[in-house]
Amino acid sequence: MSARRILVGLIGANIMKSLSPALHADAFAAAGIDGYYHLMDVDVLRGRTLPQLLETVKIAGFAGTNVTFPFKQEVLKHLNALDEEAAQIGALNTVTIAPDGSTKGYNTDRSGFRRSFEHHLGRASAEGARVTLIGAGGAGRAVAFALMDLGVADLAIHDSNEKQSASLIADLRKYYGETRCRAAGDLAKAVAAADGVVNATPVGMLGIPGNPVPVEALRAGHWAADVVYTPLETEFIKAARARGARTLTGGGMCVYQAVEAFRLFTGVAPDVERMHTTFLRALAARDAALALQG
Repeated sequence: MSARRILVGLIGANIMKSLSPALHADAFAAAGIDGYYHLMDVDVLRGRTLPQLLETVKIAGFAGTNVTFPFKQEVLKHLNALDEEAAQIGALNTVTIAPDGSTKGYNTDRSGFRRSFEHHLGRASAEGARVTLIGAGGAGRAVAFALMDLGVADLAIHDSNEKQSASLIADLRKYYGETRCRAAGDLAKAVAAADGVVNATPVGMLGIPGNPVPVEALRAGHWAADVVYTPLETEFIKAARARGARTLTGGGMCVYQAVEAFRLFTGVAPDVERMHTTFLRALAARDAALALQG
């Protein structure tokens, strides 16, 4: 009997160093599926629009596609249906495509961040805590709702686009009331007063260098989390660790969101520990290749 065949992928910008193809390739092999994970980078495929790429994957018979920066919010208006959590968040990262071409959107970033946080920092680190979140875009929205799931008492949100942060705060207040979230105002003061800090911007990833968090405001009592995993050790994570803070890289979120996305694409729940091992192996190979190029 021939193996089941599945085609999936990722649509986004600056994604050619993504580890998702390696994670899914190993999960396909473990499940006995003849599968392929295809990267569609709009920085490479210049002139291609999100609607064009979505239509192309439907025509090509994809079982689904992940969606990342800068399309996590734009993609909502191009789908036939939304999962309840994706609709609540107002952003998504996973699209399933039925045999008839109908599409449904999900957000596995929310559960991915939540599960990574629980595993590495412990739920007690969030319960009743004051947290400053930097970034209110697609990833920031998922992280904000995950932090609420974890029991954060006071979430201060900062984004260079004030309209974007105001929109996220308004949406959070619909579900969690007026008192648990607010605009950060002075970022350094908000960070200094917090128990934890999260970077949910793309700043710090390969091709977008820098650190959006005021280093002088970080201290040993903080925990610090980043959603970026390319590279795993961002400038923010390095600075926070140097100040004595406990840190959470974007690696765990990457693995846990991929576990759920794979299940949605295939109906098969992959082994989490195996995917963690695959992630670390793929990361080492990628970093070695980058060192040779450098």
